[in-house]
Amino acid sequence: MSKQLKKFVAALQDSIRQMANSPFNAKQVATKIGVKGKDAEMIPFLLEQMMHSGELKEVGKGRYQAVATAQTIQGRMDINLKGNGYLIPEDGTPDVFISAAFLNTALNRDTVKVQLFASRNAAKPEGEVTEIVERNRMKFVGRLDVGKQFAFLIPDDRKMYKDIFVPLDKLGGAKTGDKVQVQITEWPDAKKSPMGEVLEVMGRPGLHETEMNAIVAEFGFDSKFAPEIEKEAEKIPFEIPKEDIKGRRDFRDILTFTIDPEDAKDFDDAISYNPLANGHLEVGVHIADVSHYVRENSPLDKEAYRRATSVYLVDRTIPMLPEKLSNGVCSLRPNEDKLTFSAVFELDENGKIFNEWFGRTVIHSKRRFTYEDAQERLDSGEGDLAKELKTLNNIAHKLREARFKNGAVNFETEEVKFKLAEDGTPLSVYIKVRKDAHKLVEEFMLLANKKVAEFIFKKHKPKPYLYRTHESPNMEKLTLFGNFAKRFGIKIDTASQKSLSKSFNDMLQKVEGRPEQNILQGMAIRTMAKAKYTTKSTEHYGLAFDFYTHFTSPIRRYPDVLAHRLLEDYLEGKPGANPSRLEDQCKHSSEMEVKAAEAERASVKYKQVEFMKGSVGKIFEGIISGVTEWGLYVEVRESRCEGMVRVNNMRGDMYEFDEKNMCLRGLKKKRTFGMGDPVTIKVMKADMDKRQLDFDLVM
Repeated sequence: MSKQLKKFVAALQDSIRQMANSPFNAKQVATKIGVKGKDAEMIPFLLEQMMHSGELKEVGKGRYQAVATAQTIQGRMDINLKGNGYLIPEDGTPDVFISAAFLNTALNRDTVKVQLFASRNAAKPEGEVTEIVERNRMKFVGRLDVGKQFAFLIPDDRKMYKDIFVPLDKLGGAKTGDKVQVQITEWPDAKKSPMGEVLEVMGRPGLHETEMNAIVAEFGFDSKFAPEIEKEAEKIPFEIPKEDIKGRRDFRDILTFTIDPEDAKDFDDAISYNPLANGHLEVGVHIADVSHYVRENSPLDKEAYRRATSVYLVDRTIPMLPEKLSNGVCSLRPNEDKLTFSAVFELDENGKIFNEWFGRTVIHSKRRFTYEDAQERLDSGEGDLAKELKTLNNIAHKLREARFKNGAVNFETEEVKFKLAEDGTPLSVYIKVRKDAHKLVEEFMLLANKKVAEFIFKKHKPKPYLYRTHESPNMEKLTLFGNFAKRFGIKIDTASQKSLSKSFNDMLQKVEGRPEQNILQGMAIRTMAKAKYTTKSTEHYGLAFDFYTHFTSPIRRYPDVLAHRLLEDYLEGKPGANPSRLEDQCKHSSEMEVKAAEAERASVKYKQVEFMKGSVGKIFEGIISGVTEWGLYVEVRESRCEGMVRVNNMRGDMYEFDEKNMCLRGLKKKRTFGMGDPVTIKVMKADMDKRQLDFDLVM
């Protein structure tokens, strides 16, 4: 079927569904979709075909009626940039396409019920939203446009497909051009814009504070805590009462230290170092005992659960807990007694574990290292605790080698960082380099998370627990990636999990430092399912662990607080959590983690566009990082800033999208532009509102 005929049939089907249960004839359909002449002559034939396929029924001579299935399914909406949507069913069945005409006010990430349409065999399922079960959000951030009789919010969120109508008496003092947050108050007619009111005026667009606060609000996070939450936190004393130490294992006389970023204040974890008489080493992984201070179902606990995670923007942290706790009471600061929950291991120099212990402890950190401090000692072998750090680093190397031998994948995504002026203006962009000091800490945290999960599963099965899981790659996506990787001389072996992991690791080693490194690594990651929290104890593919949890960051992740509470319950012989409630908590935590990551990416993207604003008209070398029917995404090598070359602006030929080979191909000259190809671009526009860069190819 040609593309033109496909579009004709799609328009025909949409028009029929819009007529719902009303009978119609061919002439009415032709008028509905606006066709005449020979095109209209096709309609009776197509209607007859649709009747035989079960999509229509004949209710009179030449009169038909749409057949709706009785099947209704529930799931989460995913709206695309064109304003159409896909239902992601809760039962894992295939996605259902929902055209814009049948969204019925459903918004991105809403939980909805959809009634399926009857369709031809092998056609992609389609349907109509019949019920909004739960709204994901009703507050939106954007630019306000005020007229004489009404105002509209033009949302920053490009997946919000309608502007929001704001009556003049609901502006809250906002003026044209202001960046504001608006709440939808009613939406009686899906064909029209929703009604709303201004909740907060954030300031003038383009100002650093305005834009960062707008991003926080856009993704549903709060920069400040309610007064009652702050008051509850302030009541918690820094001093530890003697009775709170009773029953805890005391590590205060054992060498303990922290290693964190230079600007960190919330120190979640510390490591203790204790040589044993038998030649082994006792290493303690000590984690802030947040659950001791944040009691279950208290206002503090409910607020921490609602937030679920700290959010890290380019210039600030939006914490999960008030500062009194995150940077003070719970933070494992040097030269202070602190309450902790610990995983303690007896190891030899090869990382072999002889004994393990889990429980509540008290520590006293003797030293606060930055990553740079620790790395300096690892490189030079000099300075305080250099010997101890070297020993731990050697064990970390052994643990990492064992992981990779067992099938772990060495994905190390690049983290874009900015040097900012006092007013927030980006002065430079750089990639954060991970060295041994980072990996040392990471390896012992992975060990603790893995061993806690194993302990729970093996010693306390079938009691419910919170696991961090990561499913194997999607085979369809993997096949496409394998075909793409061949262009760079890379073979992906999918015969087994270990051979696949080895292929990924070999690829990452082969392309390290090459222009296509970031593209190939990003595509490989996208073949995999996202990691999530669940009560189901399935594997973590990327780490090659059978059991894994999050235990080591309770100051900034709510799941870790839950992991501590449950571990304590099981150590004390208590029955533990309600499985259904715990699964709901896992689902909420996973969703909030995704939102936080999106907010972080939005802040990075905004600063990248701002950084490139001064380069409009300049020429850069880049690499094609994405291909779509509407154009090429190109990443500038120098700054890792990504922009788009629109297909409409590509001169000298007409280009067609080849989805199978992920490229644009010229119809006349047959020149192709594909993923990973090097190109030269000129910066044409830096759109701060859309956080979008427009490039032109220099051909």
